[in-house]
Amino acid sequence: MERNELRGRLLALTDRSRIVRLGSVNSHQHQTAEPERDFPVSNFRTGCILSQLRKAASRGSMVMRTNPTLERPDLVELGSDRLSSLEKAQIRFIRHTFESEPLDRAVRICQRFVGSRWITYCTDRLTQLHSVERVPRLRSEESVICVANHRSFFDLYLVTANLVRLGLQQRIIFPVRSEFFYDKPLGFVVNGAMSFFAMYPPIFRERSRAALNLASLDELAYRLTCGGTFVGIHPEGTRKKDDDPYTFLPAQSGVGRVIHKAGVRVLPVFINGLINDIALQVKSNFDGTGAPIHIVFGEPLDVNDLLAKSGSPKTYKAIAERCLEAIGQLGQEEKAIRERSR
Repeated sequence: MERNELRGRLLALTDRSRIVRLGSVNSHQHQTAEPERDFPVSNFRTGCILSQLRKAASRGSMVMRTNPTLERPDLVELGSDRLSSLEKAQIRFIRHTFESEPLDRAVRICQRFVGSRWITYCTDRLTQLHSVERVPRLRSEESVICVANHRSFFDLYLVTANLVRLGLQQRIIFPVRSEFFYDKPLGFVVNGAMSFFAMYPPIFRERSRAALNLASLDELAYRLTCGGTFVGIHPEGTRKKDDDPYTFLPAQSGVGRVIHKAGVRVLPVFINGLINDIALQVKSNFDGTGAPIHIVFGEPLDVNDLLAKSGSPKTYKAIAERCLEAIGQLGQEEKAIRERSR
């Protein structure tokens, strides 16, 4: 590919950086557009894009969804002295599955036609879906964030598997704790076999590595701005372990940071009834001893007023709290459904 042609394609990319953020393909419906803003592309980023184009020319094909308005963090580089060799290798591999078109396509196919089907098969007799008409029809190139309460290890697996059944085509990812899934070889096997590498990026619990979590959250936002991505995330940040499914842990600002940076549609969901023993959960589905699992879908969440504010911990926290408030309202709907069915 000639250098002039490379520059021409680069200019075409940078022209697309002159966008109306709230009017983009991933924005909520019926929004008011902001004035146009210019997003300059740095020399470093220009070099990165030129490098990508050269590689595309040499390979003949490449996934090229880069959004010049959002810099992609390099978690491996930022954690060079805090990540183990195994963690670095896993992060690099999963990132490569996004950048390689054949691998990306293979992962999407496996997630949709293998992963989601075994999950629904093993829970279908217990699962009851409610208000599915609220779920918007998503174009394959559109990204979306699903926010849900967190009581079992498998909440988002089941929610997403049923969304796939309803027509979801996006590449699926969930942030996951780095412990076991990224620092043990078996974790890599489990991630690949159970979710086809949906468990990404890693979230670090150790205080010494907590700063890397901002890079992980920004990686989620970057992937969303690339299009065609489904991110499932829990505003509470961790599981609530008591006996009351209708109250929640405090909202964490991380989900608000991702939503604010990505500017995509947000789908709230409430789920109740799953247990944490996967073998017993599957067995109870087939022998009829399991409790019903209710999933209530909500309308896409309106956070336009908060997206219009500058990014700050206060704004991120407000977005997370609004997500949790919407989930709580769906929880009350689920509670009423259970009471009527008694």
